[in-house]
Amino acid sequence: MTAPRLTKPTIAVLEVLLAATDDAPAWGLSICRDADLGSGTVYPILDRLLERGWVTSRTEAEPHPGRPPRRYYELTGTGRHQATQALETRKARRFGLGLTGGAA
Repeated sequence: MTAPRLTKPTIAVLEVLLAATDDAPAWGLSICRDADLGSGTVYPILDRLLERGWVTSRTEAEPHPGRPPRRYYELTGTGRHQATQALETRKARRFGLGLTGGAA
């Protein structure tokens, strides 16, 4: 399983998925809203995460009248671990580089 390229939009989607809970699951347009990205950006990212096994999806069991059923997205155990590790590594690298050469 290869890691997806961690672009800013991918990171934003992963952060939304990491913050999702059983009481507040992540669904397509909520991910767009929370990540502040358009659907043309979010859905291809979700497709790549699904292909890599980082995310699973399911259709809403009881749709609300007047709208189509929602598709919920959830990180797999492996996906949660890989996303957390990738984001921590990226953060350490960014902050590590920014802190070198500081006070002696």
